[in-house]
Amino acid sequence: MNKFSIIAFACAIMAMTTSTYASYHISNINVSVGLNPNTSAKVNETLTLIISNESLSQYSTDRAALNLTISRWQSIIGPSLVQHLINPTSGVRNFNFIPGPAIRNGSSYVAYIVMTYSVLNATSINQTAPRNFVYTFNPSIFNFEHGASGEVLSPNTTLTISMPAGSQIISVYPLPDYPAYAFVKNYTNVTSIAWNAQEPLSKFKLKFVVKESIRDEVDKFFAAVYGVLGYFSYVIIALVIVALFAYVYIKASR
Repeated sequence: MNKFSIIAFACAIMAMTTSTYASYHISNINVSVGLNPNTSAKVNETLTLIISNESLSQYSTDRAALNLTISRWQSIIGPSLVQHLINPTSGVRNFNFIPGPAIRNGSSYVAYIVMTYSVLNATSINQTAPRNFVYTFNPSIFNFEHGASGEVLSPNTTLTISMPAGSQIISVYPLPDYPAYAFVKNYTNVTSIAWNAQEPLSKFKLKFVVKESIRDEVDKFFAAVYGVLGYFSYVIIALVIVALFAYVYIKASR
């Protein structure tokens, strides 16, 4: 190993050591979950990171590095930097990690670390009547910390779950912290609920119903027909329309 290689190696070790012991503190974690009608979920996690003056230069260096993996960032920031929703069988999809710029905040700096990804099979679906679909949340995708009573919402963490438009909550446990007292009105017109830190999740339940409109049902029918027959489906529809006009014309001519 030549002199320049030794110097480069020493610099790399110093950078890793400084990065590992940089003074960072996560003051808040917001986990926002958007449930989709196809049973998947879009997750957006925002971590508020407090950075000391001494660690600002190191954070800026780490942020500019294009080859840092999520596991490397975990070693820098700490174990709280994890995906808090993971399907045990399929993991996560479309993962994006965005470390934001450091902004002065009094005697220190604040930066927002954003993770976005998708999770499959976040809910299961059961059609109970024509155009009536009941969704049940799958709590096995939670990846929060474990306490004495089981899984629990991590400190300084907020969990928000949003359901498709037009949803009606059937049952939920534990009672959401937001909106407060919505259970008194049976969660009428409520499609977004939230829990704050330390809420127990070991017996988490969320069930809601979505009533599909006639228009949506017709759109899905034609989409299914198109999926099977392709452009030939347009020919069939055109023939049906022509046949109806011909029937009406013949009927009126008599």
